[in-house]
Amino acid sequence: MINNELSKVLSNFQIKGELISCEPYGNGHINRTYLAIYSENGVQKRYIFQKINSKLFDPVEKLMKNIELVTEFNRQKIASRGGNPDRESLTIVRTIDGKTYYKANEDDYYRVYIFIEDTVAYQTVQTPKDFYYSAIAFGNFNNLLAEFDASSLYEILPRFHDTRKRYGDFLKALEEDKLGRAKECQKEIEFIKAREHYYGKIVDMLASGEMPLKVTHNDTKLNNVLLDAKTGEPVAVIDLDTIMPGSICYDFGDSIRFGCNPCEEDEKDLSKVNFRFDLYKVYLEGFLEALGSRITNIEKENLAFGSILMTIECGMRFLADYLSGDTYFKTHREGQNLDRARTQLKLVADMERVLDDMNALVK
Repeated sequence: MINNELSKVLSNFQIKGELISCEPYGNGHINRTYLAIYSENGVQKRYIFQKINSKLFDPVEKLMKNIELVTEFNRQKIASRGGNPDRESLTIVRTIDGKTYYKANEDDYYRVYIFIEDTVAYQTVQTPKDFYYSAIAFGNFNNLLAEFDASSLYEILPRFHDTRKRYGDFLKALEEDKLGRAKECQKEIEFIKAREHYYGKIVDMLASGEMPLKVTHNDTKLNNVLLDAKTGEPVAVIDLDTIMPGSICYDFGDSIRFGCNPCEEDEKDLSKVNFRFDLYKVYLEGFLEALGSRITNIEKENLAFGSILMTIECGMRFLADYLSGDTYFKTHREGQNLDRARTQLKLVADMERVLDDMNALVK
Protein backbone atom coordinates (compact mmCIF):
# COMPACT_ATOMS: atom_id res chain seq x y z
CA MET A 1 0.00 0.00 0.00
CA ILE A 2 1.34 3.43 -0.99
CA ASN A 3 0.85 6.40 1.29
CA ASN A 4 -0.86 9.09 -0.79
CA GLU A 5 0.92 11.91 1.01
CA LEU A 6 4.37 10.39 0.38
CA SER A 7 3.44 9.62 -3.23
CA LYS A 8 2.47 13.26 -3.72
CA VAL A 9 5.82 14.43 -2.31
CA LEU A 10 7.75 12.00 -4.52
CA SER A 11 5.96 13.32 -7.60
CA ASN A 12 7.99 16.51 -7.16
CA PHE A 13 11.29 14.71 -7.88
CA GLN A 14 12.85 13.84 -11.24
CA ILE A 15 12.11 10.12 -11.09
CA LYS A 16 10.94 8.17 -14.11
CA GLY A 17 8.44 5.36 -14.02
CA GLU A 18 5.58 4.34 -11.75
CA LEU A 19 5.84 4.24 -7.97
CA ILE A 20 5.04 0.69 -6.88
CA SER A 21 5.99 0.80 -3.19
CA CYS A 22 7.30 3.12 -0.48
CA GLU A 23 8.07 1.50 2.88
CA PRO A 24 10.04 2.50 6.02
CA TYR A 25 13.68 1.48 5.74
CA GLY A 26 16.78 1.12 7.92
CA ASN A 27 17.55 1.80 11.57
CA GLY A 28 18.17 5.54 11.57
CA HIS A 29 16.86 7.65 14.44
CA ILE A 30 17.40 11.18 13.12
CA ASN A 31 15.67 11.36 9.74
CA ARG A 32 12.64 9.34 8.64
CA THR A 33 13.81 7.00 5.87
CA TYR A 34 11.87 5.09 3.23
CA LEU A 35 12.74 2.78 0.36
CA ALA A 36 10.84 3.87 -2.75
CA ILE A 37 10.63 1.42 -5.65
CA TYR A 38 9.73 2.53 -9.17
CA SER A 39 9.07 0.50 -12.28
CA GLU A 40 9.78 1.70 -15.83
CA ASN A 41 9.21 -0.64 -18.79
CA GLY A 42 9.30 -3.61 -16.47
CA VAL A 43 12.60 -2.60 -14.86
CA GLN A 44 12.62 -1.71 -11.19
CA LYS A 45 14.80 1.00 -9.68
CA ARG A 46 15.15 1.81 -5.98
CA TYR A 47 15.62 5.12 -4.19
CA ILE A 48 16.30 6.27 -0.64
CA PHE A 49 13.60 8.77 0.27
CA GLN A 50 13.99 10.78 3.48
CA LYS A 51 12.08 13.28 5.53
CA ILE A 52 14.83 15.51 6.93
CA ASN A 53 14.92 16.36 10.64
CA SER A 54 14.65 20.10 10.09
CA LYS A 55 14.70 20.86 13.82
CA LEU A 56 18.18 19.38 14.19
CA PHE A 57 19.52 20.32 10.76
CA ASP A 58 18.63 23.97 10.47
CA PRO A 59 18.63 25.54 7.95
CA VAL A 60 17.97 22.63 5.58
CA GLU A 61 19.11 24.76 2.65
CA LYS A 62 22.63 24.97 4.14
CA LEU A 63 22.60 21.28 5.05
CA MET A 64 21.82 20.26 1.49
CA LYS A 65 24.29 22.77 0.06
CA ASN A 66 27.05 21.05 2.06
CA ILE A 67 26.02 17.66 0.71
CA GLU A 68 25.71 18.99 -2.83
CA LEU A 69 29.18 20.56 -2.77
CA VAL A 70 30.85 17.47 -1.34
CA THR A 71 29.10 14.89 -3.52
CA GLU A 72 29.68 16.85 -6.74
CA PHE A 73 33.37 17.27 -5.88
CA ASN A 74 33.69 13.56 -5.05
CA ARG A 75 31.83 12.43 -8.15
CA GLN A 76 34.16 14.40 -10.40
CA LYS A 77 37.19 12.92 -8.63
CA ILE A 78 35.80 9.38 -8.88
CA ALA A 79 34.97 9.81 -12.59
CA SER A 80 38.42 11.25 -13.35
CA ARG A 81 40.10 8.10 -12.03
CA GLY A 82 37.79 5.78 -13.97
CA GLY A 83 35.42 4.90 -11.14
CA ASN A 84 31.62 4.77 -11.04
CA PRO A 85 30.25 7.88 -9.26
CA ASP A 86 26.73 6.46 -9.08
CA ARG A 87 28.05 3.52 -7.05
CA GLU A 88 30.93 5.08 -5.12
CA SER A 89 29.16 8.24 -4.00
CA LEU A 90 25.73 9.40 -2.93
CA THR A 91 23.72 10.68 -5.90
CA ILE A 92 21.19 13.41 -5.16
CA VAL A 93 17.95 13.19 -7.17
CA ARG A 94 16.80 16.74 -7.84
CA THR A 95 13.28 18.09 -7.76
CA ILE A 96 11.44 19.05 -10.91
CA ASP A 97 12.56 22.65 -10.42
CA GLY A 98 16.19 21.60 -9.94
CA LYS A 99 16.53 21.81 -6.17
CA THR A 100 18.27 19.29 -3.92
CA TYR A 101 15.29 19.03 -1.56
CA TYR A 102 11.54 19.57 -1.57
CA LYS A 103 9.77 21.70 1.02
CA ALA A 104 6.23 20.39 1.51
CA ASN A 105 5.33 22.93 4.20
CA GLU A 106 6.92 25.00 6.93
CA ASP A 107 8.53 22.06 8.77
CA ASP A 108 8.50 19.17 6.28
CA TYR A 109 11.54 18.82 4.03
CA TYR A 110 12.32 15.82 1.83
CA ARG A 111 15.19 14.53 -0.31
CA VAL A 112 15.92 11.54 -2.53
CA TYR A 113 19.12 9.59 -3.26
CA ILE A 114 19.67 6.80 -5.78
CA PHE A 115 19.83 3.48 -3.92
CA ILE A 116 23.27 1.87 -4.16
CA GLU A 117 22.59 -1.75 -5.05
CA ASP A 118 24.37 -4.95 -3.99
CA THR A 119 25.79 -3.48 -0.81
CA VAL A 120 25.47 -4.16 2.91
CA ALA A 121 25.96 -2.04 6.05
CA TYR A 122 26.60 -3.52 9.50
CA GLN A 123 25.44 -2.09 12.81
CA THR A 124 28.35 -3.66 14.69
CA VAL A 125 31.75 -5.05 13.74
CA GLN A 126 31.14 -8.55 12.39
CA THR A 127 34.76 -9.37 11.56
CA PRO A 128 38.08 -7.48 11.78
CA LYS A 129 38.08 -7.42 7.98
CA ASP A 130 34.85 -5.39 7.95
CA PHE A 131 36.38 -2.88 10.36
CA TYR A 132 39.52 -2.70 8.24
CA TYR A 133 37.46 -2.00 5.13
CA SER A 134 35.51 0.73 6.93
CA ALA A 135 38.87 2.38 7.74
CA ILE A 136 39.81 2.16 4.06
CA ALA A 137 36.46 3.74 3.17
CA PHE A 138 36.80 6.71 5.51
CA GLY A 139 40.48 7.16 4.60
CA ASN A 140 39.58 7.18 0.91
CA PHE A 141 36.75 9.60 1.61
CA ASN A 142 39.19 11.99 3.28
CA ASN A 143 41.62 11.58 0.38
CA LEU A 144 38.95 12.42 -2.19
CA LEU A 145 38.29 15.67 -0.35
CA ALA A 146 41.93 16.56 0.36
CA GLU A 147 41.82 19.46 -2.11
CA PHE A 148 38.34 20.62 -1.11
CA ASP A 149 38.14 23.92 0.77
CA ALA A 150 36.74 22.76 4.13
CA SER A 151 36.10 26.36 5.20
CA SER A 152 33.43 26.62 2.48
CA LEU A 153 31.17 24.24 4.39
CA TYR A 154 28.46 25.51 6.71
CA GLU A 155 28.78 24.34 10.33
CA ILE A 156 25.34 22.77 10.49
CA LEU A 157 25.89 21.67 14.12
CA PRO A 158 27.92 24.58 15.53
CA ARG A 159 30.95 23.62 17.66
CA PHE A 160 29.96 19.97 17.42
CA HIS A 161 33.39 18.68 18.50
CA ASP A 162 34.45 21.70 20.51
CA THR A 163 35.16 19.57 23.55
CA ARG A 164 35.89 22.60 25.70
CA LYS A 165 32.34 23.81 24.99
CA ARG A 166 30.97 20.32 25.67
CA TYR A 167 32.71 20.42 29.03
CA GLY A 168 31.12 23.80 29.76
CA ASP A 169 27.71 22.33 28.92
CA PHE A 170 28.45 19.43 31.26
CA LEU A 171 29.39 21.76 34.13
CA LYS A 172 26.18 23.74 33.59
CA ALA A 173 24.08 20.58 33.73
CA LEU A 174 25.94 19.56 36.88
CA GLU A 175 25.37 22.93 38.53
CA GLU A 176 21.65 22.85 37.78
CA ASP A 177 21.27 19.14 38.66
CA LYS A 178 17.56 19.43 37.88
CA LEU A 179 16.55 16.01 39.20
CA GLY A 180 19.11 15.64 41.99
CA ARG A 181 20.94 12.88 40.14
CA ALA A 182 24.50 14.13 40.70
CA LYS A 183 24.79 12.22 43.98
CA GLU A 184 24.43 8.95 42.04
CA CYS A 185 27.42 9.57 39.79
CA GLN A 186 30.11 11.38 41.76
CA LYS A 187 32.79 8.97 40.56
CA GLU A 188 31.97 9.70 36.92
CA ILE A 189 31.78 13.45 37.54
CA GLU A 190 35.23 13.51 39.12
CA PHE A 191 36.63 11.36 36.30
CA ILE A 192 35.51 13.96 33.73
CA LYS A 193 36.69 16.92 35.80
CA ALA A 194 40.14 15.38 36.29
CA ARG A 195 40.71 15.42 32.51
CA GLU A 196 39.91 19.07 31.84
CA HIS A 197 43.37 19.49 30.27
CA TYR A 198 42.27 17.24 27.39
CA TYR A 199 39.38 19.32 26.19
CA GLY A 200 40.98 22.27 24.41
CA LYS A 201 43.95 20.51 22.82
CA ILE A 202 42.72 19.85 19.26
CA VAL A 203 40.39 22.86 19.24
CA ASP A 204 43.36 25.13 19.99
CA MET A 205 45.57 23.47 17.36
CA LEU A 206 42.86 23.99 14.74
CA ALA A 207 42.48 27.62 15.77
CA SER A 208 46.24 28.26 15.53
CA GLY A 209 46.59 26.45 12.19
CA GLU A 210 48.93 23.86 13.67
CA MET A 211 46.32 21.18 12.94
CA PRO A 212 45.05 21.20 9.31
CA LEU A 213 41.37 22.07 8.85
CA LYS A 214 39.83 19.34 6.71
CA VAL A 215 36.44 18.01 5.71
CA THR A 216 35.22 15.68 8.44
CA HIS A 217 32.32 13.26 8.34
CA ASN A 218 31.64 13.41 12.10
CA ASP A 219 29.66 10.18 12.27
CA THR A 220 32.19 7.55 11.26
CA LYS A 221 30.36 4.51 12.53
CA LEU A 222 30.59 1.25 10.63
CA ASN A 223 26.94 1.50 9.56
CA ASN A 224 27.76 4.60 7.49
CA VAL A 225 29.93 2.57 5.14
CA LEU A 226 28.42 0.48 2.36
CA LEU A 227 30.39 -2.71 1.66
CA ASP A 228 30.11 -4.82 -1.48
CA ALA A 229 27.67 -7.64 -0.78
CA LYS A 230 29.89 -10.21 -2.52
CA THR A 231 33.48 -9.14 -1.87
CA GLY A 232 33.02 -7.19 1.38
CA GLU A 233 35.19 -4.39 0.01
CA PRO A 234 34.23 -0.75 0.65
CA VAL A 235 31.92 0.88 -1.86
CA ALA A 236 30.75 4.24 -0.51
CA VAL A 237 30.48 6.43 2.57
CA ILE A 238 26.93 7.55 3.29
CA ASP A 239 25.00 9.82 5.70
CA LEU A 240 26.67 13.15 4.99
CA ASP A 241 24.41 15.26 7.20
CA THR A 242 27.22 16.03 9.63
CA ILE A 243 29.85 16.95 7.02
CA MET A 244 31.69 19.96 8.48
CA PRO A 245 35.19 21.43 8.77
CA GLY A 246 37.33 19.88 11.53
CA SER A 247 40.21 17.53 12.26
CA ILE A 248 40.53 14.01 10.88
CA CYS A 249 41.53 13.02 14.43
CA TYR A 250 37.84 13.48 15.27
CA ASP A 251 36.75 11.02 12.58
CA PHE A 252 39.43 8.48 13.44
CA GLY A 253 38.66 8.76 17.15
CA ASP A 254 34.92 8.33 16.70
CA SER A 255 35.48 5.14 14.68
CA ILE A 256 37.70 3.74 17.42
CA ARG A 257 35.21 4.75 20.13
CA PHE A 258 32.44 2.92 18.32
CA GLY A 259 34.21 -0.06 16.81
CA CYS A 260 36.67 -1.13 19.53
CA ASN A 261 34.00 -1.69 22.17
CA PRO A 262 32.68 -5.29 21.98
CA CYS A 263 29.55 -4.46 24.00
CA GLU A 264 26.37 -2.50 23.59
CA GLU A 265 26.66 1.23 24.24
CA ASP A 266 24.55 0.92 27.40
CA GLU A 267 26.10 -2.26 28.84
CA LYS A 268 25.47 -2.37 32.59
CA ASP A 269 28.20 -4.89 33.40
CA LEU A 270 31.38 -2.85 32.96
CA SER A 271 33.54 -5.96 33.33
CA LYS A 272 32.39 -6.82 29.81
CA VAL A 273 33.42 -3.42 28.42
CA ASN A 274 37.02 -3.56 27.19
CA PHE A 275 39.01 -1.60 24.65
CA ARG A 276 39.88 -3.97 21.78
CA PHE A 277 43.50 -3.08 20.99
CA ASP A 278 43.55 -5.69 18.21
CA LEU A 279 40.69 -3.87 16.43
CA TYR A 280 42.44 -0.52 16.97
CA LYS A 281 45.46 -2.00 15.14
CA VAL A 282 43.27 -3.25 12.29
CA TYR A 283 41.53 0.10 11.84
CA LEU A 284 44.75 2.10 12.12
CA GLU A 285 46.40 0.02 9.41
CA GLY A 286 43.49 0.57 7.01
CA PHE A 287 43.19 4.27 7.76
CA LEU A 288 46.89 5.03 7.29
CA GLU A 289 47.07 2.82 4.20
CA ALA A 290 44.22 4.73 2.57
CA LEU A 291 45.54 8.18 3.51
CA GLY A 292 49.14 7.53 2.50
CA SER A 293 51.12 10.76 2.28
CA ARG A 294 48.01 12.88 2.76
CA ILE A 295 48.19 12.65 6.55
CA THR A 296 50.47 15.15 8.30
CA ASN A 297 52.78 14.47 11.23
CA ILE A 298 50.65 16.50 13.66
CA GLU A 299 47.60 14.45 12.67
CA LYS A 300 49.50 11.18 13.14
CA GLU A 301 50.72 12.30 16.55
CA ASN A 302 47.14 12.92 17.70
CA LEU A 303 45.25 9.94 16.26
CA ALA A 304 45.48 7.92 19.49
CA PHE A 305 44.64 10.96 21.61
CA GLY A 306 41.70 11.68 19.30
CA SER A 307 40.33 8.26 20.22
CA ILE A 308 40.39 9.18 23.91
CA LEU A 309 39.01 12.66 23.28
CA MET A 310 36.03 11.51 21.21
CA THR A 311 35.21 8.82 23.76
CA ILE A 312 35.28 11.09 26.81
CA GLU A 313 33.38 13.78 24.89
CA CYS A 314 30.64 11.26 24.18
CA GLY A 315 30.68 10.12 27.80
CA MET A 316 30.28 13.63 29.17
CA ARG A 317 27.44 14.28 26.72
CA PHE A 318 25.60 11.19 27.97
CA LEU A 319 26.21 12.18 31.59
CA ALA A 320 25.15 15.80 31.02
CA ASP A 321 21.93 14.56 29.46
CA TYR A 322 21.33 12.24 32.41
CA LEU A 323 21.80 15.13 34.83
CA SER A 324 19.43 17.28 32.73
CA GLY A 325 16.64 14.71 32.72
CA ASP A 326 17.32 12.76 29.49
CA THR A 327 16.17 15.51 27.15
CA TYR A 328 18.48 14.91 24.14
CA PHE A 329 19.36 11.23 23.70
CA LYS A 330 16.44 8.85 23.41
CA THR A 331 16.11 6.49 26.35
CA HIS A 332 14.05 3.33 26.81
CA ARG A 333 14.68 2.71 30.48
CA GLU A 334 15.66 4.48 33.70
CA GLY A 335 19.38 5.18 33.99
CA GLN A 336 20.19 4.33 30.38
CA ASN A 337 22.16 7.53 29.77
CA LEU A 338 24.14 6.95 32.96
CA ASP A 339 25.01 3.44 31.76
CA ARG A 340 25.99 4.86 28.37
CA ALA A 341 28.27 7.38 30.08
CA ARG A 342 29.88 4.67 32.21
CA THR A 343 30.74 2.49 29.19
CA GLN A 344 32.45 5.44 27.50
CA LEU A 345 34.45 6.35 30.59
CA LYS A 346 35.50 2.73 31.06
CA LEU A 347 36.82 2.75 27.49
CA VAL A 348 38.70 5.98 28.20
CA ALA A 349 40.38 4.42 31.23
CA ASP A 350 41.31 1.36 29.16
CA MET A 351 42.78 3.51 26.38
CA GLU A 352 44.74 5.65 28.81
CA ARG A 353 46.46 2.52 30.14
CA VAL A 354 47.70 1.58 26.66
CA LEU A 355 48.14 5.07 25.18
CA ASP A 356 51.89 4.64 24.82
CA ASP A 357 51.28 1.43 22.86
CA MET A 358 48.64 3.13 20.72
CA ASN A 359 51.06 5.92 19.84
CA ALA A 360 53.93 3.50 19.23
CA LEU A 361 51.77 1.58 16.78
CA VAL A 362 51.10 4.76 14.80
CA LYS A 363 54.84 5.41 14.55
